Amino acid sequence: MAGPVQSIERAAAILRLLAGGPRRLGLGEVAASLGLAKGTAHGILRTLQHVDFVEQDEATGKYQLGAALLHLGTSYLDVNELRSRSINWADALAARSGEAVRLGTPLEGKVLIVHHVFRPDDTLQTLDVGTLLPLHASSLGKVLLAFGTEPVESALESGLEAYTRHTLVAPEQLTRALAEVRELGWAAEVQELSMGEAGVASPIRGHGGLVVGAIGLSGPVERICDNQGRPRSSLVTLLREAARAISRDLGAARW
Repeated sequence: MAGPVQSIERAAAILRLLAGGPRRLGLGEVAASLGLAKGTAHGILRTLQHVDFVEQDEATGKYQLGAALLHLGTSYLDVNELRSRSINWADALAARSGEAVRLGTPLEGKVLIVHHVFRPDDTLQTLDVGTLLPLHASSLGKVLLAFGTEPVESALESGLEAYTRHTLVAPEQLTRALAEVRELGWAAEVQELSMGEAGVASPIRGHGGLVVGAIGLSGPVERICDNQGRPRSSLVTLLREAARAISRDLGAARW
């Protein structure tokens, strides 16, 4: 098994040093604190600066953490707070509905599944945590698109891939569907991502009412939908109640 990569260890040490100090640090201070040659420290700092993990003050030449790294940290905290606030409600929703529950957040033009509660029966199921779903072909993704969490333009520019014959691939179809999601307050997918599968999702809001994620139910189409192929109203009601409860825990006003 390969051992640790020394350059990465040194880069991590520099980032920890900058994060732990109350002020910017110069090259000499970084090198002396970590016992590195100035040339070595300078090379690592320049690489970190190139990827925006470190910024250099033009006036003093000293270094501090960069915007890209701070953004990553904020995203991590946001996702983990969302997940931690949702776990109990997601478990309860799965128990009450009898269906699988997934929690999704946006990531690089997709939906990242950050929490998944199995359907409470003995069927064989696969854990979806870490899976990336398409925005236009999933109920979770439609929620993020409809409420502005992810820009619709980006989805249209990258092209709307057809996963089944039911997938919305025409821009005007997707535009109409998102308008309906905003009107209803929830989204559905019926055999749009996978034949025989369906799902419904509702937005999760944070402070100020901004949509920060989505929670959804998914399963076989005959369990999620009625005889007309429409999502069962009882499931939609349970889903929206859970979404409101999580949103209140995140500081959103009632709606």
